[in-house]
Amino acid sequence: MSLSFSLSEEDKQYLSRLARQSIQSAFDKTPAAAPAPFDAAVNGSLRRNLGSFVTLSINHRLRGCIGTIMGSEPLYANVWRMARAAAFEDRRFPPLAPEEWAKADVAISVLDELTPCSAPDAVEVGRHGLVLQYGGRGGVFLPQVPVEQGWDRLTYLDQLCLKAGLPPGTWRKQEARLFWYEALVFPA
Repeated sequence: MSLSFSLSEEDKQYLSRLARQSIQSAFDKTPAAAPAPFDAAVNGSLRRNLGSFVTLSINHRLRGCIGTIMGSEPLYANVWRMARAAAFEDRRFPPLAPEEWAKADVAISVLDELTPCSAPDAVEVGRHGLVLQYGGRGGVFLPQVPVEQGWDRLTYLDQLCLKAGLPPGTWRKQEARLFWYEALVFPA
């Protein structure tokens, strides 16, 4: 398994600026649409329909995280939308306040395509993000989450079940659908 896309440093810098502009523009009450890519010759990955998550933290504590597992719009537009959503629409938190924005850290995760995980023993903590679906419930973790939490592989899989509102070990059930993916994660 390896990433099917690449982003240059220029691409990452562009996405980083875009995420920050998206949030700042909400405070400035300017239009919510993503600007067009900076260059017609831009890396094709910015125009691919890739999923992305934008994560906000303050003093290393989660302050908002919203994303899409599968892209339905160009990556640059998805990052713009997810940044604004992470700041103002994450139901776990009140909307970001201007004084919080001044001290917030931003990270972007660009997700590769989901594929069925037929070998849970091959899941690598820190490399693979996971999605679990079972009985109409679902849960997702970005690859960096188990590292941040200090989980081993089995704890990671069981915590995914709990996030989906399911008992630990549900990932072992024959009807459970487990998917994995890799992501490129960078600070914005």
